[in-house]
Amino acid sequence: MSQSLPPVAPSVTAELVAALSPRLSKRLDGGVGKLAGLPVVRDGDTARIALDDTTAVELHAPGGVVRSADAIRCGCLLAPACLHRAAAASAAPIAAPGPGTDAVDPHADLPSPPVASAPTNSGTGPPGPAPAPVQARPTPPAQRDPGVRPDTAGRPGTGVPPVAATADGPAAEVSDTATPNQRTAARALYDAAAAVLEAGTDGSGAVLQAELLRAAHTARTAGLPRPAAAAVSVVNAVRAARGADPAYRLTDLVSALRDTLAAAHRIPAATGGELTALRGTSRQPYVPDGSLRLYGLFCEPVLTATGYAGAVTWTADAGGRLYTVSDVAPGGVGRAVGAADRAVRIGDTALTHRELSRAGLAVSGATVSPAGRLGAGARVRAVRASGADWNGPPLDHLWAVPVAEQVSRALDGDGHGLLFLDIVILGTVHEAAGDVLLADCDGLPVRLAVAHDDPGLPHRDNFRHLAAARGARLRAVARLSPAPHARALLLATGHPTDPGARVDLGLDRLQHAGLPALPPPSPTAAPPGADEAPLHLLSRRVHQAASGGRRVLAFPGAGSADGGRLRGCGLATAAELLDALRTAAAERARDPFGRLLPADTGLFARAWLAAARYTQEIDRAWCAAAWNAVRSTAPAPAPRRNRPPHDPGR
Repeated sequence: MSQSLPPVAPSVTAELVAALSPRLSKRLDGGVGKLAGLPVVRDGDTARIALDDTTAVELHAPGGVVRSADAIRCGCLLAPACLHRAAAASAAPIAAPGPGTDAVDPHADLPSPPVASAPTNSGTGPPGPAPAPVQARPTPPAQRDPGVRPDTAGRPGTGVPPVAATADGPAAEVSDTATPNQRTAARALYDAAAAVLEAGTDGSGAVLQAELLRAAHTARTAGLPRPAAAAVSVVNAVRAARGADPAYRLTDLVSALRDTLAAAHRIPAATGGELTALRGTSRQPYVPDGSLRLYGLFCEPVLTATGYAGAVTWTADAGGRLYTVSDVAPGGVGRAVGAADRAVRIGDTALTHRELSRAGLAVSGATVSPAGRLGAGARVRAVRASGADWNGPPLDHLWAVPVAEQVSRALDGDGHGLLFLDIVILGTVHEAAGDVLLADCDGLPVRLAVAHDDPGLPHRDNFRHLAAARGARLRAVARLSPAPHARALLLATGHPTDPGARVDLGLDRLQHAGLPALPPPSPTAAPPGADEAPLHLLSRRVHQAASGGRRVLAFPGAGSADGGRLRGCGLATAAELLDALRTAAAERARDPFGRLLPADTGLFARAWLAAARYTQEIDRAWCAAAWNAVRSTAPAPAPRRNRPPHDPGR
C-alpha cells in the first residue's frame, strides 16, 4: 500500500508522531500495520483510506507530495490528535526535499568521506573512533565543467568560497568550521542513528523512525543536507526490512547507517574542505555553459524507494564529459517505463528520452549543474542532431580509458560510477540474490548483475537472453558495484547480432528468436567469493548488529573464537575491532540496587562505526585489486632507447 500513498515530507511524519500521547505511541506500529492492509483510492492530488463505513483518512498532496501536517486529515472522533494521521504518514514513502536538490537526483549517491588510507593490521593500540576523512579530490579534467566558473560545491583547490543552501533560503557563504547549530544537529543525528543501531530493524518501529526523520529535518535546515539524506536512507532501509520488501538489501542499511554515523561524528571537529564535503550541497544550481554538442549514450529507468520514478538519459560531448537529462517525479514502475517515451524538457526539441539515447543534441545557452544535469531554462535552445556509434568517434574514446583507471575514479567518488567495458559473454554464475552474467573483460572474469529486480522492468528477461548468447563480444555500460571481486550493474549493451544497435536493458526487450546459438568459449574460472576472505568474520558481525541490534552480539560466547581466527590470519586490527564491538555490546552498568541501567548507545555506535569503516576500506582495496587485474593483460611498455639498461633512473 505504501507505494499507493503520496510521499510525505520527513518533518510532517516527525511532527505527527511527536504529537501522540505515550499511550498512542505504543500502538503506532500496530496502527501502521492495520493501514497497510486497507485499499487506497486516489482522486487527483488526494489519497483516501477508508477506516470503516463512516471514517476515512485523507492525504492531500499538491504537486504529488504531502508537505504539511494539516494536509493529512482524519474523520474519527479523536482527530486531529488521533493515531490514524501519524500511522498514515509513517506508512507513506518519504518525500525528497524538493525539485533541484541532491536527494531528488537518482544518481546523487552519498558515499562515505574518502579516508587517507586503509587501516593497517599493526595490532597495536585499541580501536578508536572512525578514521578522519581527508579533503575531497577535485573533479578530474575529463569530468570538470568546461570553462572557468565558480564551483558551487565548494570543492577544495578551486579558490572559490564554499557555498551551501538550506531548504529555506538561497545559497550563502559558509564558514570553515561547523556552526553551533550544525554541531547540535550533528549530535542529535548521531544519537538518533545510534538508537536505531541499538534496536536493529525489528526494534526500530515508527517512533524511532520518526525521531531519526526529525533529526534529519533539523540537520537539513541547519545546512547539513548530505547526512540528512543519508539518515532518510536509513529509515527507508528499515521500513523495507520490516515490510519484507523484496528489494531490501542488508548492505544498503549498513551503508546508510555507516554514512550517517560517520558524517555526524566528524562534522563537529571537521574544518575546511573536509567539512564542505561532509555538509554536502542542498541545491544544485545551474550555471551557463555556452553551446554544447551532445551524443546520446543510453537511457535507464529510475525507480526509487522514496516513491519517485522516471528516466535518465545519458549523453556525452566530444571531450568525454557526461551530461544527463532526467524526468523523475512521484510514481511507480509504470511511470519509470512510460517516461522513456516522454519528450525531453530542453528547448523546443520533440525528442523523447528513448530517441535521444541514440541521437544527438545541439544546445545553445546551456545551463548545467555541478553533477552534469542539463537545465531547461527559458533561454535554453536545443535541436536534434545526428548521433554517434559506440564503436566510432567521439564516443569510442570512453571505452579507451583503462578499466582500472575507471574503477579507481568511481571508488574515489568522481563521476557517476559508470564503467565502459568491452566484454565477452561467458554464461551465468549463481549468487544468493539470483543468477548474474559472467563476462570476460580483457582476461578478467567480471560478474554483471541486474540494475533493478522489479518485475515490471525487463532487466531479468534481457539477462536470460544475453546468457544464451555465449561468446558474443559486446560493448557495455555498467555501474560499479563494490565487492571483493570484479562486479558491476549492467545498464546497456550493444546488440549481440547487430553491431550498430544498442540495448537499454531496463527499457528495451531482447527477442530470443533473433539471437543465434553461439559456441561457448573456453572455460574461465569464476571470481572468488567474498566468504573466502577471513575478514568476513568481522563484516558478518557488523551486518548482524545493523539487522538485529546490539543484543545479538551481547550473548555470552557469541563469536568468541572469531578474534583468534583473525589473529591467526594476520588481521590483528580486525580482531581488536571485533573484540571491542563485542565488549561494547555486552557492557551494561548496574545501579546500587543491582538493576541494569540503560545501555550506552554512543559507546556501541562508536565501536560499530570503527568496525564498519575498517571493513569498508578493506572492501574498497579488494575491489580495486580485483579490477586492477585487467592491467596484467596489457602489453609491457617498450624500454626507452635513450637510456642504458643499468641507468638507475629507469
